[in-house]
Amino acid sequence: MITFSEERLNQVKKIVARYPEGKQKSALIPVLHLAQEEYGWLSAETMDYVASLLQLEPIEVYEVATFYSMFNLKPVGKYLFEVCQTGPCMISGADNIIDYIKQRLGISIGETTPDGLFTLKTVECLGACGYAPMMQLGKHFREHLTREKVDQIIENCRKEAGVLN
Repeated sequence: MITFSEERLNQVKKIVARYPEGKQKSALIPVLHLAQEEYGWLSAETMDYVASLLQLEPIEVYEVATFYSMFNLKPVGKYLFEVCQTGPCMISGADNIIDYIKQRLGISIGETTPDGLFTLKTVECLGACGYAPMMQLGKHFREHLTREKVDQIIENCRKEAGVLN
C-alpha cells in the first residue's frame, strides 16, 4: 500500500497551504513531484493515493501525470536520458543522437537497460534550442551532443554507479 511518511505528509500540507481553501488541485504538480521522488515513478496506485490526499478524482491526477513528460509512468533506470525531439533539436541531429543512444545501450525509446542503469525517453522542447541537440540528465542539460559526448556521458554514469564497461 502506498503511503507517505509523516515528513512527506507535512510537506504536502505545506504545499496545499500555499493555495486558497478549496483550490488544493493547484498543489497537484508539486505533490506528484514528491510522490515521484519517493517512489521513482508514478504507478496508478500512487496517483490514486495523491488523488485521495488532495481530495480529487483519480482521473484529474491521471490527466496531469500523463500530459507532462517530467512524470514517469513506469519504472526508469538510475540515469534517465530525456532527449529533446522537437524541431530545432531534430534539425541539429537529435534523431541521429537518439539512434546512437539506442544502438549503444541496446534499448528502444521508453526502455531501460537490463542492468537498470539507463532509460531512454524522448521529450518535447526543453527550452534550450540554442544548444541543440540536447538532453536532460537529472537536473542538468547535456548540450551540443555528439556521439563522442554521448559515449563520455555513458562512461561517466557507469563510473559513478561503480559499473565497469
